[in-house]
Amino acid sequence: MAYDPKSVIENGRAVLGIELGSTRIKAALIDPDHNPIAQGSHTWENQLEDGLWTYSIESIWSGLQDCYQSLCNNVRAEYGIEIENLAAIGVSAMMHGYMPFDRNGNILVPFRTWRNTNTAKAAAELSELFVFNIPLRWSISHLYQAILDNEKHVKDIDFLTTLAGYIHWQLTGKKVLGVGDASGMIPVDPATKTYNATMVKKFDKLIAAKGYPWKLLDILPESLDAGQNAGMLTEKGARKLDIKGHLKAGVPLCPPEGDAGTGMVATNAVRPRTGNVSAGTSSFSMIVLEKDLKKPHEVVDIVTTPDGSPVAMVHCNNCTSDINDWVSLFNEFNEIMGVNADMNKIYTNLFNVALKGDPDCGGIISYNYISGEPVTGFAEGRPLFVRSATDKFNLANFMRALINGAVGVLKIGNDVLFEEEKIKVDRITCHGGLFTTPGVGQRILAAALNSPISSMDTVGEGGPWGMAILASYMVNNKKKQSLAEFLDDVVFAGNTGTSISPTPEEVAGFNAYIENYKQCLPIEEAAVKFKSCIFKLLILR
Repeated sequence: MAYDPKSVIENGRAVLGIELGSTRIKAALIDPDHNPIAQGSHTWENQLEDGLWTYSIESIWSGLQDCYQSLCNNVRAEYGIEIENLAAIGVSAMMHGYMPFDRNGNILVPFRTWRNTNTAKAAAELSELFVFNIPLRWSISHLYQAILDNEKHVKDIDFLTTLAGYIHWQLTGKKVLGVGDASGMIPVDPATKTYNATMVKKFDKLIAAKGYPWKLLDILPESLDAGQNAGMLTEKGARKLDIKGHLKAGVPLCPPEGDAGTGMVATNAVRPRTGNVSAGTSSFSMIVLEKDLKKPHEVVDIVTTPDGSPVAMVHCNNCTSDINDWVSLFNEFNEIMGVNADMNKIYTNLFNVALKGDPDCGGIISYNYISGEPVTGFAEGRPLFVRSATDKFNLANFMRALINGAVGVLKIGNDVLFEEEKIKVDRITCHGGLFTTPGVGQRILAAALNSPISSMDTVGEGGPWGMAILASYMVNNKKKQSLAEFLDDVVFAGNTGTSISPTPEEVAGFNAYIENYKQCLPIEEAAVKFKSCIFKLLILR
């Protein structure tokens, strides 16, 4: 049935999803049929402090509050009313990272995000101990690295959580986490849908000599399955979210999740043999497994869906940031030429011209390493554009190389799954900023993975919409269906999106590009070393 958005909001039947991404905080309000009826957003950037990427507590709350007020402004402008009550709320955020708090609720060190790569020693030792790939970005890596570095704050940790877990805690008073987000802190046992007991025991034994007053499970949030009630919005929480004071307490919240989980929901990819690719500031692919991998792989993280099914995740630190920088440069050129062009139009035109480029980009290579890239073994990165005098240098090849570079590392990681592990996938769906221009990023990704790639009509709704669906699943699952059944029957109702298959020429071209890319990685390595040496020399002077 068709719902009147104004009546839905007035009667408190709307569901709110919020996602704190790396560059934007976004909110989506949906009706009982899961149609978006209002949106809000806030743009923000991480900061590099003392060599570590972070967001301050102040910026987290000012950004969240501004995002919510942006949503309220949208509701007021469209429907002439205020949001006073909601059917449910869900909060998601960038996965992983490190947010330790003391017994008084004070953060002990600035939030260390997924982007940091200072945890190599810890990740390597834990991977060996657990016989399980523990990535640099995982919370347990950050915790153990702090222990290895003898950081004084570790003894005072009372609670360790992710960004989504922190926001949820402040809104409800509950120290919980959705199993998908929890699986990016420390490995989760799919059978119990909570932290792997054997690994927890090994970790406690590993650090026992330190004499800390806590064991690991003492400081971790409780892991919850999708659909479970995760607490109610408190009066204090309502005031923290809505500074204007219109929103009432008592709204139920679903388990907080990571952006990977919301991406899986938003693309209907929670069943085995389904997958999705998210491509924005970072990129990652998620393939829901039907069987265990033969062995651990450094480039493959094993996490879970929001309902606890194992997922092979290839996570790349870099994706669209370098493209954004180049597009901004083109816009500056427009400005000095007296051309006032809309940024969306610039993106659209430049992306479309990329399809006119050679499948191998004419020999041109783009390294989009704004930060380090663990998949290819880089703790630091330097954005580079590499070409020779004989390469076919034109705008089309330039743009195609930028987009190829944005998904190149993703291909390297997924080749491990498809070629070494022989993983089978029935459907891969894409979402995120790289796919905003219809048919461009999707086609190039199809060539990279040598697989049909689907795109939903809701591709632009993204994470907050996926989080809102998870909140709706908690309060509107009348038939007590599994999450996969709920998505198939209620949310998507058979909609599989629009699929693009690569041509043999496109696949061969991308393969040629990636071989050239891998052979030239020593150039990126030399750039990192040279710039680091120059920086050190400047400090010495």
